[in-house]
Amino acid sequence: MKRLSKLSAALFTIFAATNSWAQEDQFLDPAVKKATEINESAANSQEKINKITDQIGTKLQQFKAVNKETAGLDVYNGQLARQIENQMQEMADLNAAIDEVSVIERQITPLMMRMITGLEQFVKLDVPFLPKERAKRLDELKHLMDRADIAPSEKFRRVMEAYQVEMDYGRTLEAYSGLHMIDGQERDVDFLRVGRTALIYQTRDASLQGSWNKATGKWEALPSSYRTQVTKGLRMAKKQLAPDLLMLPVAMTD
Repeated sequence: MKRLSKLSAALFTIFAATNSWAQEDQFLDPAVKKATEINESAANSQEKINKITDQIGTKLQQFKAVNKETAGLDVYNGQLARQIENQMQEMADLNAAIDEVSVIERQITPLMMRMITGLEQFVKLDVPFLPKERAKRLDELKHLMDRADIAPSEKFRRVMEAYQVEMDYGRTLEAYSGLHMIDGQERDVDFLRVGRTALIYQTRDASLQGSWNKATGKWEALPSSYRTQVTKGLRMAKKQLAPDLLMLPVAMTD
């Protein structure tokens, strides 16, 4: 009976312990579950924090880049502002210059007209070489002055160009062909111009020659003794002979 009692007591103790463990498991499971949930929530929170941190880092880099770009734009805008200010000043200067040009244009047009008239009178009083060419140049200048589609600067350039051509005549040697009245008969001749010092003609057969007398304003026949020199001068003007000394008549004027 004592052994049975001891066995019963042991079984009771084991049952009591098992029952106690079961009760403890009932209390531990919710705690473990709660801890697991907390850990998972903490992990999720940490992941969100990491994402937010990455976003903040990205935004910070973008902010720095925008600040740098803004600083560059401030410098660029400042430069543009100075350029615009300079351009406005240039526009003001140009407007003032345009006003001055208008005044100058009104003054230069009468001046050009007087220059053309003076050139025309000079040609009439000059040695009568290249009469058609020089008359045509004057006619073109007069027609040019009436044209509204040509700028005054171009008109002035053409007038000055005509003056330059006339100046060049005074220091060049030239030969050209033409018609000339000799003893009431029109003959083919070669003209020799030595600057404005001498203007001489010679017939194609070199039988006759004559020169322009500035004093009388008339053509005068030259003796046959000048034939060789006139022929020589014509060949020099045509670049058929090297430049050399010429013995030609020169009319003296007061």
